Amino acid sequence: MNNKLWQSLVNAWKIPELRTKLLFTAGILAVYRFGCYVPVPGVDAQKVQDFINSGAQGVMGFLNLFSGGALGKIAVFALGIMPYITASIIMQLLTVVIPKLEQLQKEGEQGQKEITKYTRWLTIVLSLVQSVGYVFLFKSEGALPRIDFMHAFLIVITLTTGSAAVMWFGELITARGIGNGMSILIFISIISRLPDGLIKMFTLNIGVQIGIAIIAIAVVVAVIWITTGERRVPVQYAKRVVGRRMLGGASTYIPLKVNMAGVIPVIFASSIMLIPPTFAQFLRVGPAKWFATTFGPSSVWYIAGEAVLIVIFTYFYTAVTFNPIDQADNLKKYGGFVPGVRPGRPTAEFLDRILTRLTFVGALFLAAVAVLPWILIQSMSVPFYFGGTSLLIVVGVALDTMRQMEAQLLMRHYEGFLK
Repeated sequence: MNNKLWQSLVNAWKIPELRTKLLFTAGILAVYRFGCYVPVPGVDAQKVQDFINSGAQGVMGFLNLFSGGALGKIAVFALGIMPYITASIIMQLLTVVIPKLEQLQKEGEQGQKEITKYTRWLTIVLSLVQSVGYVFLFKSEGALPRIDFMHAFLIVITLTTGSAAVMWFGELITARGIGNGMSILIFISIISRLPDGLIKMFTLNIGVQIGIAIIAIAVVVAVIWITTGERRVPVQYAKRVVGRRMLGGASTYIPLKVNMAGVIPVIFASSIMLIPPTFAQFLRVGPAKWFATTFGPSSVWYIAGEAVLIVIFTYFYTAVTFNPIDQADNLKKYGGFVPGVRPGRPTAEFLDRILTRLTFVGALFLAAVAVLPWILIQSMSVPFYFGGTSLLIVVGVALDTMRQMEAQLLMRHYEGFLK
């Protein structure tokens, strides 16, 4: 097994196109991680770090995790990819309720370019608002010792520009690298915090360490099992004569995955749930402070809301990814049919019924994996790095990236990674 894995890695390196993509992705990630250590001017980073550590299980600790520790250092990339994710969510939801955006979405590549342009501008606006919020928040904590308008303006512009750069990095990885750029950046941010988490874990008693290890292994196994699980719907193609050749008559299948939406619902649900407590954290007075604590990432309300949103986004993105009507029309167009099901609308209804049941199982699984580890580790005072959401994102993104590399290898008749 190890020899086959190493051979697959060697084969991946032999393919010039795949090698270029891997090197390009690694270069972008290196620049991103470098920017996570370059502090903005005029900020006492130690006081900021002490403030975040004092509420490590709160919203600031979670934001610090998603930024790869850049927020704790008030680095150039302290905002991370979260403003871009939030803007993407808002635009995705607006396309459902605004006819003009819905029309743009149906116009193919040109319409998608317009939506992407709106998403970028919305990202800049959200980054600007969040940067101003951080200035007021850290000023109240004494982390801005010599603050005036010009210093505040410089900090806001630096953080906003850094967020725009991270957005650009994500789009570059998606277009010219390996994997989904947004997911890859979150993946590398969480991975970069794991060493600190392991150091803290080893300070706990041996029973807690064993419990964390068992939970982590169980989550990884479950995620791989569900993510690779699929229902294969058999398809038969009728024979037909084209010129002097007999075509068709082949048997194949449509693979309907249990979790067709991947890890995107988890990322989007976490982002949505972080918005209210983040703005409440900026205000830091009376009811806002209570709200930030009550609905923070370590609260039962946050976890319950995240679970509900995971289910909703799973259905939403499955509907975006797979359209049963289009699939049924394509089968009918090329002479294909599901045995025992009439072509056309009955086939679409059959596929939709199967997909709805599979999505229900996949959505409940994602929500359960996000919630159950939190319930188990809450009493252990374990950092976020070992929570269900973090492990879901890490394992899910790793599988998606491996699947893309697998496709590149199989196209060139190499044996892939996944068996």
